[in-house]
Amino acid sequence: MSNQKMKSMLLIMCLSLAFLSCKKDAEAEQTEKREVRAWETLLDGNSLASYSSFEAAWNYNYPWGTDHNGSARMVGSPTNHNQLSLSAGVLTIKATRLSSSPGNSTANGFTNVAIWYNSGACHAKQQILINDQFPSYTISGDFAVPTVRGTWPAFWITGVNSWPPESDIMEFKGSTTNWQNTYDGGWENKLTNVSNAGNYHNYKCWYNKINATDVECHYYIDNAWVARHVMSNSVNKPMWLIINMQMEGDSGSPGPAGNTLYTAKNIYLGRERAF
Repeated sequence: MSNQKMKSMLLIMCLSLAFLSCKKDAEAEQTEKREVRAWETLLDGNSLASYSSFEAAWNYNYPWGTDHNGSARMVGSPTNHNQLSLSAGVLTIKATRLSSSPGNSTANGFTNVAIWYNSGACHAKQQILINDQFPSYTISGDFAVPTVRGTWPAFWITGVNSWPPESDIMEFKGSTTNWQNTYDGGWENKLTNVSNAGNYHNYKCWYNKINATDVECHYYIDNAWVARHVMSNSVNKPMWLIINMQMEGDSGSPGPAGNTLYTAKNIYLGRERAF
């Protein structure tokens, strides 16, 4: 074979390899584009900047109404801010002891519990839905909480259509112990003593889809990791984000005779979007 023919064949082989390499690079780039992920902020501190901002992002009371598992009835509306109010980016929930009980709780399973307080709750209009498109969420907030007997402040998510799932990012039950709980048919609990809980501390959870059905929950206090739980059978199940202060019940009784305050700021909800 002549040198000229050999050179021509080598040139053709080199061009073919270059073409195949470019094709593979293009295919890889397309695959990477399909796997691009971006972070989205859904709620931040601006949702507490004014009543108009708040009411665009939050609803008053629980998603299911005014009553739940304690002796406080949630009271709040665009025209009634006695129990839930805003000022300078801070949400204040006030529990007020009543002089007489208006009756028992109307919540399923708790109709034997007498109401003795008016208090406040709100839930985000934006639901949490962990799935292939939104595989990861971060939820956090700064809270100053009461820790005396009978006070039960909480920051948590729970199923829209079913219970479980539930994840409690912050829950105090009449003491300085914060409960971070995960319920998927069985409970996982992490109890942490919080010094000066009446001052602001940050409570956070990072949720991450780990398979077709389950989500891992990484709990933090003041940006320090404290626990990992697995919330089974919670993928593709929408959940509500709730801030509330119940009274008595699991936090003990009798509760305070006067007003009790619970404040929140810098509430954050963000998620990862997979394209």
